[in-house]
Amino acid sequence: MFTSYIKIAIRNLKKNKGFTTINIIGLSLGMAGALLITLWLQNMLTMDRYHEKNDRLYTISNRDGIQGSKHAWVYTPKILGEELGKTYADIESYSRYNGNNKFLTTYNDKKLKTDIAFVDSGFFHLFDVKIIAGQKTGLLTDPSSIVLTQKKAQDLFGNENPIGKIIKIDSVDQAKVQAVIEDMPANSSFDFESLISWDYAKSIDYYDENWSNNSIQTYVLLKKGVDLSQFNAKIIDFSKNHININNDYTPSTVEIFASPYQDNYLYNNGEGGTYSSGRIDLVKLFAWIGSFILLVACINFMNLSTAKSERRAKEVGVRKVIGANRKSLMLQFLMESMLISLLALVLSLVIIVLVLPYFNELVSKNLSISFITPTTWLFLIAFSLITGLFAGTYPAFFLSAFKPIHTLKGKFKAKTGGISIRSTLVVVQFTLAIILIIATVVVSRQIQHSKDRDRGYQENGLLYTEIEGNINKQYLNIRNELLASNAVVSVSKNMSPVTDRYSSGWGFTSSESVEEDKKINFNRFSTDADAVKNLGFTLVAGRDIDVYKFPTDSSAILINEAAVQALKLKNPIGSIVDGDGQKLTVVGVIKDFVMASPFGKNEPTVILGPAAWFNVIHYRLNPERPIADNLKTIESIFKKYNPDYPFSYHFIDQVFADKFKEAKAVGTIVMLFAGLTIFISCLGLLALIAYMAETRMKEIAVRKVLGASIPQITRLLSMDFIKLVVLSIVIASPIAWWAMTNWLKNYEYRIHIEWYYFVVAGLLAIVISLATISFQSIKAALANPVDSLRDE
Repeated sequence: MFTSYIKIAIRNLKKNKGFTTINIIGLSLGMAGALLITLWLQNMLTMDRYHEKNDRLYTISNRDGIQGSKHAWVYTPKILGEELGKTYADIESYSRYNGNNKFLTTYNDKKLKTDIAFVDSGFFHLFDVKIIAGQKTGLLTDPSSIVLTQKKAQDLFGNENPIGKIIKIDSVDQAKVQAVIEDMPANSSFDFESLISWDYAKSIDYYDENWSNNSIQTYVLLKKGVDLSQFNAKIIDFSKNHININNDYTPSTVEIFASPYQDNYLYNNGEGGTYSSGRIDLVKLFAWIGSFILLVACINFMNLSTAKSERRAKEVGVRKVIGANRKSLMLQFLMESMLISLLALVLSLVIIVLVLPYFNELVSKNLSISFITPTTWLFLIAFSLITGLFAGTYPAFFLSAFKPIHTLKGKFKAKTGGISIRSTLVVVQFTLAIILIIATVVVSRQIQHSKDRDRGYQENGLLYTEIEGNINKQYLNIRNELLASNAVVSVSKNMSPVTDRYSSGWGFTSSESVEEDKKINFNRFSTDADAVKNLGFTLVAGRDIDVYKFPTDSSAILINEAAVQALKLKNPIGSIVDGDGQKLTVVGVIKDFVMASPFGKNEPTVILGPAAWFNVIHYRLNPERPIADNLKTIESIFKKYNPDYPFSYHFIDQVFADKFKEAKAVGTIVMLFAGLTIFISCLGLLALIAYMAETRMKEIAVRKVLGASIPQITRLLSMDFIKLVVLSIVIASPIAWWAMTNWLKNYEYRIHIEWYYFVVAGLLAIVISLATISFQSIKAALANPVDSLRDE
């Protein structure tokens, strides 16, 4: 019997090639979209969850009140992990982690920038790291040893065995390769090329014991049977007690606590003092979008199947007369839908293989499907069959319910009036599509709104280079030669790129500050001279810092307008600010500038003099010369004083544009899937107008005989569908408004949702619908009435 079902299904699919093709295309597009999103979400949901000891592995975080509300963050003092390990017997092992440290590594004549992470030897006990060469135990107990990833070992040594070889770090220190580990998998949040011990960090002054300097991550492995809540109760005041020893300013109120390491990636928002949101919200959003796309494709299948009801009616009647029961007919129709679904799966996999490289680039991932594993095929086939079952259930019920006495006498008439299930399905389709269109409009407007924001600095022609190797020692020579070269018009040494915040903290106060002002968070920046001129700040009052003209500027600060308000300064110039353990004199006030997130509010910012630290050099190109000539000159100067390092630079405008990468990716994906949903929905409309024309063929013929024109008949067939689209707009608008209002709450600098966003989305849906409907309506109106009335 099963074989006969398949044979009949194949025969029917061949007989209705157009119907089959459209159904396969619609389902395959929906399945491809849903599978791509599933692949992406699977990567996020499995991030950091593959470690064997995850049930005992925790991240140490800080929690404190900031400006009236609790906030948690994962960065901790460098000394914390070591002290916790010494103090609490509940801890089996620990490791501190500080990544994204770029060092020059040299082997023979090969010099490569390497991302080195500082870790403790316990790192290999906490996390599942596969060692593929070298010693298995005692890693990084020797401060002069280094562990390389497989890719970095290949880049440095080629086919040569790296174990025991000596490499130079920054052309000064030597480190012996102790082991080679497998590259971290795609679902790991660790991103490093080599590992080195904290003892080495101490030897090069990358270490401090400041309990208030939260700059690294700390992980602990608790012993079996340790209760997390009891452990957190023990350690809650650990940092606070150390900070308050010999503390002559406001006592610290910071708390520390442990949270599951495996949740770090998904629950990374510490607002409220707990990790209850974050990337998980993005997972939920796209889980809904993927479900929407698949649902729209299934609805399209249902409409296409039931639109052909007139053609299947007599078949059902004959089969019932010769003994077929409703159950066997339903199985037959379900077999057809699942067969179509399997064919759609094949096409969807072809689509995925073709678009996956572009999708990976969009989401900044390296996603892939393993077609050689049985579990992959089991999932895909199950996904296909379930989709076919879901899409085919309603058509199976609908078609198997025909009464043979009516169908065989030619009296079968499908219902067309009132609120039919098919009309409801079209409304659902277009409601989902319009929600996605409105979401696309809002996301694009929010991104553009932030791009058009006054950044507070002039980005055109502004570049920066990281301070590395000998640059800091040779800075004055580099600065003087750059200015003399005519390749740049200004230079300044700064703590961070003007687009990024490397440091922030509270404790900046004035004589007007009150107790609660001591917890206002300030961004830190620094300069040696010419920050206003070089970075293009707008000076509101006072002057710039310049340690070369004014040696006393070592204790001077510039502040922005938000800092003036936070410090309650009425006459800021000359005012004394307490901060960073010293008395600082305000010499200038600048307009607010966007230092961190372009979606955030303007935050209080202090620009410190040379008493602070520096990480980059900004320079502004001479606009009178070609950019290529300027860069060539600048490179020669840096290579002269820092010959071991390759010259690298970053355009500030590009760095700022990269800040929108994630938001643009979300917007682009929503836009693409909105377009896909609209396309599939239009296939459903095409099916329904075909169904309407099929059931009203005689009515149309009579109207034509009585003198109705083609535009009148087209309007007759189209109006019912336009009403459905308008109804969809009415339903979708409040849902989209609610969803996007909640989404915008994630951004402090945000747009207001305007009424015309809904008008634009609605008009777009109507225009697309009209274009789809008109084609089939005109085709029906042009039909010869003689063919329709011949059997009367």
